[in-house]
Amino acid sequence: MADHLASFQRKIIEVEDSILRKDAALVGAYNIVPLTAVIGQFSNWTRRLEWLWELIEFMTADKGREDRQPCQAARLIDRLRDELQTGYADIAETAQSLLQVAETSWLKQVSTWVLYGRRPTVGGYDFFIREDGEEEHGYRIDYDLLPRFVTPSTASSMLFIGVSIHRARSRAYADLGAGDLSHLTTQHQEFARLSSPLNSVIFARAITSIRYTLSRTTLQKLLPLVKVQEALKVLREFLLIGRGEFAIALVQQADQKIRSRWRRADNLAYENRDALSTVIVKEGEVSAVLARTWAFLGSMQSEHADEDESLELARDLLRLRVSKSIESATPVKGSQLASNKILDSIVSTPFCNLLFSVPVTLTMQIHSPLDLFLTYSDLQIYTAINSYLLSIRRAHLRLTDLWKISSLRRQHPAPPRAPYGNTKHGIAKTHLLRERSSLRSSIMRGTWSTSSAAIFFLGETEAYLQVEVVEGLWSHFHNWLTGSRGSQPDKPSRPASSWETLPRDTAASHEDEIPPSTTHPNHDPQTLSTAHRQYLSALTRRLLLTQETFTTPLHDLLLHIDQLIALVHRLHGVWVAADLEADEGVVDAFSNLDAEERDVRAQLRGVERRVKFGVENVISALQRLSLDADFAAEMEGDEGSSAEGELGDELGGDENGEGVGKYRPYRVGGIDRLLMKLDFGDWFGPTSVDDG
Repeated sequence: MADHLASFQRKIIEVEDSILRKDAALVGAYNIVPLTAVIGQFSNWTRRLEWLWELIEFMTADKGREDRQPCQAARLIDRLRDELQTGYADIAETAQSLLQVAETSWLKQVSTWVLYGRRPTVGGYDFFIREDGEEEHGYRIDYDLLPRFVTPSTASSMLFIGVSIHRARSRAYADLGAGDLSHLTTQHQEFARLSSPLNSVIFARAITSIRYTLSRTTLQKLLPLVKVQEALKVLREFLLIGRGEFAIALVQQADQKIRSRWRRADNLAYENRDALSTVIVKEGEVSAVLARTWAFLGSMQSEHADEDESLELARDLLRLRVSKSIESATPVKGSQLASNKILDSIVSTPFCNLLFSVPVTLTMQIHSPLDLFLTYSDLQIYTAINSYLLSIRRAHLRLTDLWKISSLRRQHPAPPRAPYGNTKHGIAKTHLLRERSSLRSSIMRGTWSTSSAAIFFLGETEAYLQVEVVEGLWSHFHNWLTGSRGSQPDKPSRPASSWETLPRDTAASHEDEIPPSTTHPNHDPQTLSTAHRQYLSALTRRLLLTQETFTTPLHDLLLHIDQLIALVHRLHGVWVAADLEADEGVVDAFSNLDAEERDVRAQLRGVERRVKFGVENVISALQRLSLDADFAAEMEGDEGSSAEGELGDELGGDENGEGVGKYRPYRVGGIDRLLMKLDFGDWFGPTSVDDG
């Protein structure tokens, strides 16, 4: 601005000098100076000065007002970049000179953060990186302070670079040494090569180059790729139930804790949801359940004499916690993070309250420097998926456990043996036991058929979700992570121990079209974090966790199954007590077994119908989804057309911005495949469930 005013002053002096020298261009006869001639000398300055005055008013419009901040640097840069397109050469020239100064000053602030991990001291109030203790990294991006030419993905890269350097300079990582960061000073050349007006693509490539250089040097020691792989393995095996024995042990220990505290909690929880608020499950009890689960898995490990590092790591990182309410267990939404965009799409169906009849979630602690890759929002997504998958596995396990109650499946007690069995009293006893067994078998016939159908439904659904969706997406993501592509994704030919550069000629494609090979992965932490979010986005969609029309009837069905199981156990207890009373003379004066049996049988018939209708409702929901064009379009969007995909395009390139090794979620599943397996014939016909 001062340069233009100085130029205007020089113009004034030139005009004055011409008048004093009586230049004929300005001074006429009799030394008369026409006013029009003087005005003509400043004709080129009128529009420019008016434009400068408008710019000053734009910069000072909000000054002095308590409710509004002064003009922000980002808005000034945007205004000057817009003025380059006015079509007036003098305005464009003035705007270009001012823009060069503004962008140079802004680049100095950026270099302070990107090269040294410090927020600028001069003008720091106007810098787009803000300190925020509530965020995962301690910093956040204020997009209102970001010029428009900077894309959100580039801003995320700058945030990641600054946080990484800040971590490397902190006391926690003092053992890295100052020499590991000395190379960053050479990155000044990347900024020196930039020219005003800044180009969005060229600027993004410069930031990408700096990030790759940082990844090949400092982050090799700060966050080795092998550490990321270990964390992902824990998430896959335990939160995504890749290790089946963990889910079995956790469900068994949780059921034992519930039975030890109250035997009819499932009935109360089903019939009166408000009763859940009166049941208090302490944090220590839930932690004890997880501790006993680890002890059970440890005993299995000792039997096989196999050292399992992932189990020990999971024991240190995983936590089972009680939420105060179902709402508090629902993932937090509304943030601008890409992970929270995934959370916004996840339904709020409370699967987390099925394990203990109160909201309980399994989560993992994030220790530095893993928080450069994993965020709290990512763990909330894993927690939601875990509650969903574990609730289905739990219902399946508990239903199959009914067949372990031998007295419900065969005559119990057995008829008396000879010689007593051949006597008159022995024969009468045999007839009595057979009549009792025949009656109870007829009573349980509808229950067994309904349970078998529910087991079939749960087994096929769980196989689809676990084998086709979870394992399919994980295998493809693991292949991309390690650089191995072939028929054995879980056995890479070479462990990746550092952030290495991928050759340009190795473009990503479908794994089934590539012969078995191993390439050098190009996955710095932010590239990996972006790909991981794409993987989670595809996982939640393919698991149908974004479809409330499916999760709501499924949750209702799981509640019906819980009540069915509870009523079967209750009926078994009534029959055991009745047998003791009839055979051994053990009488409970405070119970009416006949009335209780009639009540349980009536409830059981109703629950059988609800389970049957619940299975039918879930299958109907799947059929509607298979015909829904919007749902099909959403599934097709998994392959990178979303905002996460745009971010992956940039982060997947090399120093020249050429995209290599970009992750695209693999196309797996397809609910039509599941529907073909869920064929119940005429079970959903008009015939009612046998009332026994």
